[in-house]
Amino acid sequence: MLFAMGAGKVVVGVTSYDNYPPEVATLPKLGGLLDPNVERIFSLKPDLVIVYNTQAELKQQLERVGIPMFPYVHRDLPDVTATIRALGERVGFAAQANTLADGMERKLGDIRSRVAGRQRPRTLLIFGRQQGTLQNIDASGGYGFLHDMLEAAGGNDAVGDITRESVQMTTEMVLARAPEVIVEMHYGASLTPAQMETEKHVWDALGSVPAVRSHRVYLVVGDEYVVPGPRLVSATERLARLLHPDAFK
Repeated sequence: MLFAMGAGKVVVGVTSYDNYPPEVATLPKLGGLLDPNVERIFSLKPDLVIVYNTQAELKQQLERVGIPMFPYVHRDLPDVTATIRALGERVGFAAQANTLADGMERKLGDIRSRVAGRQRPRTLLIFGRQQGTLQNIDASGGYGFLHDMLEAAGGNDAVGDITRESVQMTTEMVLARAPEVIVEMHYGASLTPAQMETEKHVWDALGSVPAVRSHRVYLVVGDEYVVPGPRLVSATERLARLLHPDAFK
């Protein structure tokens, strides 16, 4: 978000998992959500630390030494642009942040318009699965930014009635929900093309599922699917192109 609004020059440290944009490669790595390196954070003498709102211990330590913080949380898709606007205001880039958020909302509106009125396929959006098997399937439920992305892309969430961000699925549940499309998101270290093909065919074990029967199982790779930031717009468009290819001809 900071780099996208032009505030990259004020960033002095990032988490150990940040890999985008390329400029972050040269910045100090400060741990992650569960294991922030507090001593290293303090050593940078920051004017502001951006924390996720669940990082209670880190927030207490920052308060103890008087370092200001910007806590945030992402649940649904509107939270993302709201955070961009609030963060931009906090770091002195309000105009740039509002322009960025306006552009994102406009592009998401364009995607919704393209798929409007089309039959919405019952879609299972998966963000985790044990490699090589159909065990430990984690799907997006009916609440959260992933669910909102799927809806914006013209899909009907196959587990949308379960109002949780994450739903652990069994093969029996997949059979019962009978998705017409399965989209499985991979991120981090990309799978090779051969691995992608192998993982796609794992679903062949559920041949009676409409998505498998009609060859509408898609594996997509990209951190933009699971990192709630400006790139969610391109991720949403990619989903829409999978679900409604005719809308983008």
